[in-house]
Amino acid sequence: MIALAVVLGVVLGIPFVFLRDSGYLPWFSMTTAWEAPHDRVASTQGNGAWLAGDTVARSRFDGVTGYDVRSGEKRWEYVPPRRADVCATTARADGPLVLIGYGEKDGPCATLAALDLTDGRELWHTTTKTGYGSAAVGGGLVVLGDGGARGGLRALDLRTGAPRWTAAVPEGCTPGDVGTARKQVVALLRCGEETKLAGLDPADGRARWTVPLDARRGVAADATASVLSADPAVVSVAEEKSGDGMRATLAFGPDGRPQGRIDDVGDYGSVEEVEVEGDRLFAIASYEGSQSTWERLVAFDLATGDQLWRTDLGNADLDEIDVTDGRVTTLDFDRKYGDSLHVFDAATGDEEDDRAFRDHVVGYADEVGDMFTYEDGVIAVRWGSGERPLSAYERW
Repeated sequence: MIALAVVLGVVLGIPFVFLRDSGYLPWFSMTTAWEAPHDRVASTQGNGAWLAGDTVARSRFDGVTGYDVRSGEKRWEYVPPRRADVCATTARADGPLVLIGYGEKDGPCATLAALDLTDGRELWHTTTKTGYGSAAVGGGLVVLGDGGARGGLRALDLRTGAPRWTAAVPEGCTPGDVGTARKQVVALLRCGEETKLAGLDPADGRARWTVPLDARRGVAADATASVLSADPAVVSVAEEKSGDGMRATLAFGPDGRPQGRIDDVGDYGSVEEVEVEGDRLFAIASYEGSQSTWERLVAFDLATGDQLWRTDLGNADLDEIDVTDGRVTTLDFDRKYGDSLHVFDAATGDEEDDRAFRDHVVGYADEVGDMFTYEDGVIAVRWGSGERPLSAYERW
């Protein structure tokens, strides 16, 4: 009887494994709920995507389109005037509001416009002849950094475009990337040969503090640096120096004091993609396995830089991280065996869900440009000629 049970287990287990990995097994699968029509032409500029309430919107060079997240029905379309192209977008929306830039082909990205993602209305726009430097939205503000010789910072009301304040930067400095939140505005400053970080009061632009990114050795002014979060202040840095150049994510306290440092390479592997949520940094990291490159998902404490948890996903090809409602979602792409969804508890790293997609998610470009979770589903965003720009998947 025991032998028969073993045989039956093996025989029944083979189709179970096949069905589980193919996306045709209930409670273990993701099926396609809807897809947007294929794109024909593409460009590398103007690409962006946002989820606001029950509207998912995506931008490309020729306009912005909003879709009903449940049905895929197109709700609205925004096209820049005078045959201008979308040339810039802010990475995040502030509630339903987002900022885009547009300009004439081969000209400066001279006009900024605030859009309401619920209906696609342009709330206001402002134009300059030379174009803008960096821009960020958050806490009801648009914060602009002018990278010119007389560079400074300027804040506008996100809903009306009305001026709120202007702020000079220290002499000899020009602003780089900026970030804004309800409690704090931060700006990277290139000062002589060094990069610094400044914190400002969002109410009036008053400088609260300015600190070097690395007080001991300094970070070169030509380093690639970007603001990942304004509150808490988190900055990604990649120096061009050979050998000893810094490549890390740095966190700062509300008074500008350095907190955690998370190097791009450590015992967890090589960091490939990150997402800041609350007081944690979540990262996809690759490392060398016995025969190929394997991947991990790692959570770090921003205050200390310590690892809180990590989980190995083996010979995976992870892409995109979404942290929503205490859950970390990531995608694993495999053209041979099929794509899969992994969901983890953000606090503990315990795996809560593992499902196979019935259809390939990556599309022709071999990557997903962005990914959102909504209720019990997942939305993949793509750009490129011949791609379906949006695909929504649901649990089955």
